Amino acid sequence: MTAQVWRSTRPALAWVLGIAGLLAYNWWLLVPLKPGLMSSPDELFSNLEVTGRPYAITMQHLDLTAGLLLMAAFAVLWPTTKATRRECLAMIAWAAAGALGGLFPEVCADGISRTCRDQEWRFQLPVTQYVHVLAGIAEFTAITVALWLALRRTRRHRTRFSRMYLGLAMGAVLAYPLLGLAYLTDTFGGVMEAVFFTGFTIMALTQIADLSRVDQPDRQSSPAQARTVQPGAGRARQRA
Repeated sequence: MTAQVWRSTRPALAWVLGIAGLLAYNWWLLVPLKPGLMSSPDELFSNLEVTGRPYAITMQHLDLTAGLLLMAAFAVLWPTTKATRRECLAMIAWAAAGALGGLFPEVCADGISRTCRDQEWRFQLPVTQYVHVLAGIAEFTAITVALWLALRRTRRHRTRFSRMYLGLAMGAVLAYPLLGLAYLTDTFGGVMEAVFFTGFTIMALTQIADLSRVDQPDRQSSPAQARTVQPGAGRARQRA
């Protein structure tokens, strides 16, 4: 496959991998369709993946599959520009953390079990519990870093991508304190996770669309460059 053919086909391949990965990533949307599966809005979605609970193995496999597919999608889109390459790396780290969370599920439901939570804080649980927790922290951190980098890169642009990144950043500023409060008080954890998972999905779609264009020189010029008039162009119009 020549470089030109690869450059023209990789956006389509990234979209196929990305959409498939995001469909698997958003398995949580089906939870309300099964009454009784989630005991309360305070319960975290990761608690549903504790081995032994209904559909836990399926959910674990979906998280692992989603992570691998999304890693592949962003690897396919690996850009040549340094600024966007860092964003892409952060998105790959986000996907890898999600896959790791599916590979190492929790051993007990810390969101609704006080006993589990106390054992967790005393480091009395198997190591997989802590791998899952660290993977979750890494997942949130990586995609937030990607958003910050994208916001910096596009802060002087006037495009739909810059507006999307700005809107996501404003939403994150409002939502992160609420997420921290939900975790500290063990209330509405599932609701806040749903909000963030939705935001993560929008961020992933925006990045796939944006990174699909980064190697097109005609679309990478800055607003200032776009307004630059070649010498003599104005005088030529006047003489015409």
